[in-house]
Amino acid sequence: MALCAPYDKTGIDQVQAERLSMSWIERIKSNITPTRKASIPEGVWTKCDSCGQVLYRAELERNLEVCPKCDHHMRMSARNRLHSLLDEGSLVELGSELEPKDVLKFRDSKKYKDRLASAQKETGEKDALVVMKGTLHDMPVVAAAFEFSFMGGSMGSVVGARFVRAVEQALEDNCPLICFSASGGARMQEALMSLMQMAKTSAALAKMQERGLPYISVLTDPTMGGVSASFAMLGDLNIAEPKALIGFAGPRVIEQTVREKLPPGFQRSEFLIEKGAIDMIVRRPEMRLKLASILAKLMNLPAPHPDEAHESVVVPPVPDQEPEA
Repeated sequence: MALCAPYDKTGIDQVQAERLSMSWIERIKSNITPTRKASIPEGVWTKCDSCGQVLYRAELERNLEVCPKCDHHMRMSARNRLHSLLDEGSLVELGSELEPKDVLKFRDSKKYKDRLASAQKETGEKDALVVMKGTLHDMPVVAAAFEFSFMGGSMGSVVGARFVRAVEQALEDNCPLICFSASGGARMQEALMSLMQMAKTSAALAKMQERGLPYISVLTDPTMGGVSASFAMLGDLNIAEPKALIGFAGPRVIEQTVREKLPPGFQRSEFLIEKGAIDMIVRRPEMRLKLASILAKLMNLPAPHPDEAHESVVVPPVPDQEPEA
């Protein structure tokens, strides 16, 4: 009969000793099986820059990039702005073949041609102004909008050329022109050629005035520098979005120059309308109907009917926010 090996309790006693030495919280943690966090696709949610509210991206886009909680008007891309303004299926882009060139071989901390390539890749646009013709409540119009993400919406030779193309198209079609400005001013990398666009665009608008065609300028956040000093403030009607920063030099530059503290809200649209610098402030969701109503009166056309209400957006649950460090 085979003898059994002697029973060795050393291993078991060691495990029991380790368990006894563990605190109660460590024993509980050792029995917990970690689960994988639910993955939320990137870009589904965003946060309001003003109030910090977590917002569903699709709902925010449906609300034209306006926070439903605090009414903060976020920056909007040029194409989205034009698509939200003009009637669906009527849009035709103008001047898309025009591209910027580094004629001066300009270089600061980075080559100008490299800055252009980077901005074009980031935005998908060739330059900072997008021009389209179409209809607004069945009324023919030409509209232009700045892409602020393209080098701060700065005005170079292509921006000036596209704006002049917009004016020429409006003259050819005998229709109004609308421009949405969002710019830091003239593009320093193009030097004098950039400054020339101020005179070039202003001269083109003089032809609109001679023909008696309306030009409406919509000032969005921000509209500064050479753009505000030229065609942005030359509208037959100058409309601003709420709390838009509008001026020539920035508030900090002015304070450093005059060595005085500026009043609260200086250069904001609410301050400017009090001083008579602009004609009216219009919220973005109301802009399309307001522009159509104004242009219908100016062109002696029937008043437009309000747009039909959009379908509601199904909003998923708000993700848990991690506490800030």
